[in-house]
Amino acid sequence: MRVQQQPAYVIHHHDYSETSLLLELFTRDYGRIGVIAKGARRAKNERRALLNPFTPLRIDWSGKGELGVLTGVEASGSALALSGEALYCGFYINELLIRLLHRHDPHAQLFDGYQQCLQRLQSDTRNDVALRLFEYLLLQEMGYGLVLDHDAFDNRPIEEDQLYEYISDSGPRLVVPGGEAHGGSPVHGRSLVALATGRIDDPVILQELKRLMRMLLERHLGDKPLNSRQLMRSLSQRPKVSQGETET
Repeated sequence: MRVQQQPAYVIHHHDYSETSLLLELFTRDYGRIGVIAKGARRAKNERRALLNPFTPLRIDWSGKGELGVLTGVEASGSALALSGEALYCGFYINELLIRLLHRHDPHAQLFDGYQQCLQRLQSDTRNDVALRLFEYLLLQEMGYGLVLDHDAFDNRPIEEDQLYEYISDSGPRLVVPGGEAHGGSPVHGRSLVALATGRIDDPVILQELKRLMRMLLERHLGDKPLNSRQLMRSLSQRPKVSQGETET
């Protein structure tokens, strides 16, 4: 198989032999793929500077097996200038893609959402808003979309002022005073509505959605911790955290 001019981002790379790199790429039409960039570690190799995360690329590759061979690469735009907390957030969403997506499983809508998330991280938008929206889309693309508009147990419409317990394998359930707990994440109806509409700038809503997304993602991530989350946690232990900063 030969593929040309495919939109892509590097989401991970490491050394492969003395002169090459093994790349994990997220492509628009082929999903997550692995390719070998032969000779890319050589100092004079022109590809070397391009093969880093957060640079929009167009790539060519060939191959039939699990790993292809990179045959061409060019930048399709400027590298995104992520720094500080936004950089760690970028590492976080890259790690989610590596851990949760199967290779060669196309997700064109998720690719577009990934680009939008990176652009939000580069802009003045709060980082935690960008992350929650991306996590929501990622779960949808994986086939685990959230129930946000009705109670999953009695089918009644979500009421914004009510407290629900979100059960991971079914959806939100109204919390009844004195009723039995079911091990879900507590979340108000207004938070579910905000996520459905993409308007989630309220700090209380963001905190509820952060807990909810962490619970849902951990079902699929398993026991192995995220390296990016540990880095973010160490960053958040600084004496002062400015507005807009968040832990993933």
